[in-house]
Amino acid sequence: MGFLDHLSELCEFHRGTSRRKLSKLRRNQLETVEIRVKMDCEGCERRVRKSVEGMRGVTKVEVEPKKHKLTVIGYVDPDKVLRRVRYRTGKKAEFWPYVPYDLVDHPYVRGVYDKKAPAGYVRNVYDNPQVSNLARASSTEVNYITAFSDENPQACMIM
Repeated sequence: MGFLDHLSELCEFHRGTSRRKLSKLRRNQLETVEIRVKMDCEGCERRVRKSVEGMRGVTKVEVEPKKHKLTVIGYVDPDKVLRRVRYRTGKKAEFWPYVPYDLVDHPYVRGVYDKKAPAGYVRNVYDNPQVSNLARASSTEVNYITAFSDENPQACMIM
C-alpha cells in the first residue's frame, strides 16, 4: 500500500460500515476453497449449495455431487466456509484431501490409495507427514524407474 492509498482510506466515508470492516474485507484474497461433503440426493446438493451462496465475499459456487465436492471461489476465509457448511448442513465436511494420481510418485502404497476417492484421485501425501515414506520417491528410485521405462529411448542399451 502506498501513500495515496492510505490517504484515500482516510478521506473515504461510508454509511453503515466502519473503516475497520472495510479494511478487513479488502485483506481477504481471492481463494478457491474445495470441500468434501457427502451428498446422496438432489436435496443434499441443494442444501450444500444454499449454505454458502449467501456468504459475504462468495463469487462462485460449484457442486459436484458424484465426487462429493463443493468448490467455493471468492474473497473468503477457508476455515469460515468449512465451519459454515458443517453448521448449516449438519454433515461431516473436510477440506478436499485428494490430488490427481499422476502427481504422486507411488499412488498404490498403503495410506495413499483410498477406495472412497473419486476416479483418478488419491490422498495428498505431501501435505500429510503421517503417511509412510514409501509414498515419496527418492531421486535414486526415480533414476531406476526411468532407466527401465518404455518411454526412455536409451532403455534398450542398458538391458
